[in-house]
Amino acid sequence: MKTDLVVNGYVVNDGKVLLIHHKKLKLWLPPGGHIEKDETPDEALAREIKEELGLRIRFLNHSDIPLAGNVKRHLALPFDVNVHSVGDHDHCGFYYVAEALNLDELKKNEKELNDFAWFSEEELHQEKISPDVRHQALKALKHHNRRVND
Repeated sequence: MKTDLVVNGYVVNDGKVLLIHHKKLKLWLPPGGHIEKDETPDEALAREIKEELGLRIRFLNHSDIPLAGNVKRHLALPFDVNVHSVGDHDHCGFYYVAEALNLDELKKNEKELNDFAWFSEEELHQEKISPDVRHQALKALKHHNRRVND
C-alpha cells in the first residue's frame, strides 16, 4: 500500500487546541497536509496552516543539540509519529505543537475545511473526536502547559 508523508500541528492557545473539520474525511483533525517535494516538514506545516486557516505559527519543540559539522539547521521535533489509514492509502504522520502568531487573522479556507473550532480538555472527550486525535490533543495541551509554567 502507498504511504505518503504528512505533517499535522496542534495549535494551542489559552488552554484550548484548534481542530479542523476535514472536508474529505469528515473528521475533526489537527490542521496539516502532505509534505511537498523539496520541502522540510516545518515548511510543509507552516504552509498548510497558513493555507487552511490564515495563521503563521511558532513551533514549540526544538532540538537542544548545537549546530555542528554539516548540519545547516535543526527542525522542530514532532511529539508523535504514526502510520494511519486514510482509506485508499496510508499516511506516515509527524505531529507538532505550535502557537499562532496572528490569531486575529484566523479564517476558514472554504475549499478545504467544513469548519474549525477550539477545544478544551473537557471538550476533547466528545464522541465526535476520535480517540487518536483526543490522545494527541491532550498530550499537546500538557506539553504547552508545561512550557508556559516553566
